[in-house]
Amino acid sequence: MIIVGELINASRKTVKSVIENRDHNMLRKLAMDQAVAGADYIDVNAGIFVAEEAECLKWSIENILNATDNPCCIDTPNPSAMETALAFHQEKTDKIPMINSISLEKNRFEPISSIIAGTDFKVVALCVSDDGMPTTAEQRISVADKLINSLVKKNVKLENIYVDPLVQAISTDSIFGMEFLKSVNEIMTRFEGVHTMCGLSNISFGMPERKFLNRTFMAMAIACGLDGAIVDPLDEKMMANIITAEALVGRDDFCTAYLKAFRAGKIQS
Repeated sequence: MIIVGELINASRKTVKSVIENRDHNMLRKLAMDQAVAGADYIDVNAGIFVAEEAECLKWSIENILNATDNPCCIDTPNPSAMETALAFHQEKTDKIPMINSISLEKNRFEPISSIIAGTDFKVVALCVSDDGMPTTAEQRISVADKLINSLVKKNVKLENIYVDPLVQAISTDSIFGMEFLKSVNEIMTRFEGVHTMCGLSNISFGMPERKFLNRTFMAMAIACGLDGAIVDPLDEKMMANIITAEALVGRDDFCTAYLKAFRAGKIQS
């Protein structure tokens, strides 16, 4: 399973301060801790620094790449900042970055797709269009179909597409959990080669014991085929749930990863 570490996001007060003060030691530690905990990509978001977003992204990327062997997941809706950050990332390493994200919304799809067309960049593709946020599995599949085909026409490889069917809070509508799970299963069945990805914590918004709900829902999503997630890799119980669920659905040959995690004390009852 592809894990994107979510913690370097300037909307978090501590990270905002780190970036403002150019505290490279703290930024590098946060990147390194996530990598050691199992992140494959380190998400980087500097969106609150509107006028300086590109420069903040470049500074963050440089420190992430200095601290880890992990590529970045560049998280911005701003095409100009994204293009600058991607170019900088390519200058610093030959590792392939991920883009977070593109959608079927015209004002987002056109500029972002022109940046990634014909490249090997990985891309998170949100199931949202100019018609708004989908609520049912059928609506999600319809958007995913159009989005995947539009990206393929831009010479984006299927294996580089990570479709995000968008998790919505069960506190607002009890069907949202199952509709998301059904859409993951359908996408993974219908579009061979495509991946799925999500930021899962929205499922528990407004509910008590959110982490418990998130971990349970993660295991259910993996059982439906989810093979990528944007999570806090420092949440040891979440990472243990992921490793265990992967073993249970047959994605861990001879339970190698599970046994390794158990021996390291990461799997505990």
